[in-house]
Amino acid sequence: MDFSIIFFLMFAAFAIIFLFSVIKIVPQGREFTVERFGKYTKTLKPGISILTPFVERVGKRMNMMEQVLDVPTQEVITKDNAMVKVDGIVFIQVMDAARAAYRVDDLPYAIAQLCMTNLRTVVGSMELDEVLSQRDAINTRLLHVIDAATEPWGVKANRIEIKDLTPPTDITNAMARQMKAERERRAVITEADGEKQAAIARAEGAKQAAILEAEGRREAAFRDAEAREREAEAEAKATAMVSEAIARGDVNAINYFVAQKYVEAFAELARNPTAKTVIVPAEMGGLVGTIAGLGELVGLAKEQQQGRTETRAVSRPAPAPAAPARPAPRRPGGAVPTTE
Repeated sequence: MDFSIIFFLMFAAFAIIFLFSVIKIVPQGREFTVERFGKYTKTLKPGISILTPFVERVGKRMNMMEQVLDVPTQEVITKDNAMVKVDGIVFIQVMDAARAAYRVDDLPYAIAQLCMTNLRTVVGSMELDEVLSQRDAINTRLLHVIDAATEPWGVKANRIEIKDLTPPTDITNAMARQMKAERERRAVITEADGEKQAAIARAEGAKQAAILEAEGRREAAFRDAEAREREAEAEAKATAMVSEAIARGDVNAINYFVAQKYVEAFAELARNPTAKTVIVPAEMGGLVGTIAGLGELVGLAKEQQQGRTETRAVSRPAPAPAAPARPAPRRPGGAVPTTE
């Protein structure tokens, strides 16, 4: 009884081991290689597979997902003999499990060493300024080289990125001083350009102001000339009318000219800046009489204007000569004779 139980347990354990050695379950993102008597025969895809018992076995379990590998930090001498520390990362993906398993030993280490050597080659062929400013170009060149080198291994290099570039301390200080000097130069240029633009704007403003002022003076001169022209035309018409009246012997026309000269002389006397006292040399009644005569002259001019529009059969008799003017009485301060 005890022997049968032991035999049953041994048989059950053997059956379980047999099943695990024959039935293989491959998870998603993995692929298993199958070896028959130590020789590669096929690749198991994700899912369940059955192997030949005691003949086939699983050889390599390959990760088919994209993997990230670190590129160790190393010192690289650039083309202009500057020492920089460089490190990076590389993104790879196994495309062929059989080639990745049997064509290279320790795939991650091999790819890391390949990246390090090519990184030294690419960075060593460039100057320090190019290395610091052209990371994209370095990444592109490295990706092209690494992808071509890993293609026989069944591996695809998707991306390569430079993580850090550390130049020496003295070069870093020199770069900081250079950057500061460049910033100061740009600031001076910007300030000078601003002053230039401001000076140009002020000059343009002064120019426009001068143009507008000149146009204003021209317009004012034109207006003044037009006003003087109008005034001259009015004066000419008045002179013509008075001349016609004088030609007809009208005493009021003569009084008009005398009154005009009288008023002008009196105005000049009043505008004299050195005179503190103005002495009226004649009585004001004469000036009033002269103005009254001027009113009669204007009325006579209106009648003449109406007479030219109407045809008269009988000409108007000439007016009788006016009586000689009575001299005005003299005042104690001096007298100037006027006509009324």
